[in-house]
Amino acid sequence: MNYNKDLPEILATDFKRKWNDFCIASDKAKITILKDQEFLTEIKQVFTFSDFVAVSCTRNPEMISDLIENGDLYQQYSSDTYSDKLKITLAGIKKDLELERTLRLFRTREMVRIAWRDLTGLAGLSETMSDLSALADACIDHTLSILYDRLCTEFGIPTGSGDLPLRLVVIGMGKLGGHELNFSSDVDLIFAFAEQGKTSQGPKSISNEKFFLKLCRQLIKIIGRVTSDGFVFRVDTRLRPFGENGPLCMSFDSMEQYYQRQGREWERYAWIKARAVAGDIEAGEELLEKLNPFIYRRYLDYGVFESLRDMKKKISLEVKRKGLKEDIKLGSGGIREIEFFGQIFQLIRGGVVPALQQRRIERVIKILAEENYFPRNVCDELLQAYDFLRMVEHRLQEFNDQQTHKIPSDMVGRERLAVSLGFNSYEIFSEQLKYHRTNVHTHFMALLETRDSKEKDKRVTDELGNLWLGLADDEHSVEILLNAGYRRPERVISLLDHLRNDPATRALSSEGRNRLDNLMPLILKEIGAVDQPDSTLNRVVDLIKTIERRTCYLALLIENPAALTHLVKLSCASPLITSLLAAHPVLFDELLDTRTLYVPPKKDELDAELKKKLEQVDTHELEYCIE
Repeated sequence: MNYNKDLPEILATDFKRKWNDFCIASDKAKITILKDQEFLTEIKQVFTFSDFVAVSCTRNPEMISDLIENGDLYQQYSSDTYSDKLKITLAGIKKDLELERTLRLFRTREMVRIAWRDLTGLAGLSETMSDLSALADACIDHTLSILYDRLCTEFGIPTGSGDLPLRLVVIGMGKLGGHELNFSSDVDLIFAFAEQGKTSQGPKSISNEKFFLKLCRQLIKIIGRVTSDGFVFRVDTRLRPFGENGPLCMSFDSMEQYYQRQGREWERYAWIKARAVAGDIEAGEELLEKLNPFIYRRYLDYGVFESLRDMKKKISLEVKRKGLKEDIKLGSGGIREIEFFGQIFQLIRGGVVPALQQRRIERVIKILAEENYFPRNVCDELLQAYDFLRMVEHRLQEFNDQQTHKIPSDMVGRERLAVSLGFNSYEIFSEQLKYHRTNVHTHFMALLETRDSKEKDKRVTDELGNLWLGLADDEHSVEILLNAGYRRPERVISLLDHLRNDPATRALSSEGRNRLDNLMPLILKEIGAVDQPDSTLNRVVDLIKTIERRTCYLALLIENPAALTHLVKLSCASPLITSLLAAHPVLFDELLDTRTLYVPPKKDELDAELKKKLEQVDTHELEYCIE
């Protein structure tokens, strides 16, 4: 795209004003900046599309001069560059005010560099997100290190068992955890420490909990407070256990107990991207390993469907209630819907398919397509939309370093946004935006679609449901079963009565009983259509008695009509199959893949599949997987 000409008049006028202010400031500071054609082209782009960069450069011409002269503006940073630069910059700093100011000036310099490279096309989306995340990591980690040393001087060193020193663990959640941070983003943090104990070797000993609480509060203040130099990163800690009412930091044991006893599905969702970003990284990785069974269940977790369906409903209601039409993150067809699409597959299958235990949503969607969980064209449309929407998000936030996701309401802002993305007009941009958001929302709405929405003969299912619950009288029950295809209805009624009153059934949790009540009418209807319904029902009821306590398998059959159909078909054909399923419920997963269900695999295919699965297994999990 050629930025040298054809800027809309109002944008060209705005650039001239900014350029004039910058030249005056540069002359006043006696800074000479090489103004060749390439630089003029770039600065025209950047100043036009970002007030933040224009104002920052005008306030501090030395900064942009330094970025140009040392080559930082035109080179890609390595993963350690921010940390190395900040370590040198902060060396010798003692006072809070000096620390706050130095951090903010460093942040401004690097954010100008990131915006410049993004707006001129020197950096792609992946580099921009990675740079923003690495900058946040470095600022949090080095600030934490300085504050930790100060507190140790005052209170001594926190220690655990064996008098080993302890450091704070900072877990980055959301986009920070996934290396996907946007330009003007909050950082979602959770704080933890390995063990309870107390400090030693200091003038005043306090508990580890009090020490780390002081440290967390100081860290949040130093990097989050808005001063005349701006802020470093806004900090959000509401994702921690018990939310805003919970302790700011917790020991590993307390955190593990919380998630085991009280962890909710949305918290599993939140922890998918979690990453140790600062402090004791090794201990942070140990914490993540401890929490992995909470995030990713060892079985196909179809039981999570009800909670995810509720989350989806809340997302849809929020869009309607808040009028988020112009919001490219939270609105219909926005970034959140793409992330939800990928992450529900991670929650359901991530414990069984370790390859899905990824933080970056783009990688997750690619794996889902590679493993044939949904068609390639769906993957392509979601990835194209994600790239487009994240680019739009960065342009919106780079303009004034504000956390916004809304398309501007004024025509100047809309024109600026469109041109910054390479479109000749807002109208053309708007059509492309609509195209991507429509694709995303279509795929989002297809997720978690309930069986009832496709059930043509709901009346029959309702009648069978009442029969299962014992709400129909004997005469009506016989009629219902005869109409459904059963030949010996009295025996079926007796069989169902025994299952309903079986001690294991009566001991089910309310959630488990609810799943069984939803499944039984579907089973009765499906079995009524086979050649030998009465004997088939006998086999399936015996299977239900074996698996009903593991209610995830009940949920699997509810959520996958095809799997239920195959179960009934195979149970009708062979009692051996129901016996194998009862002994090894993990085989239920095979009912989902019709490509292999009725096709005996060849030896080389079995070898390849076994090798693939073993490569994904940790050594200490090997015995479990072989079973």
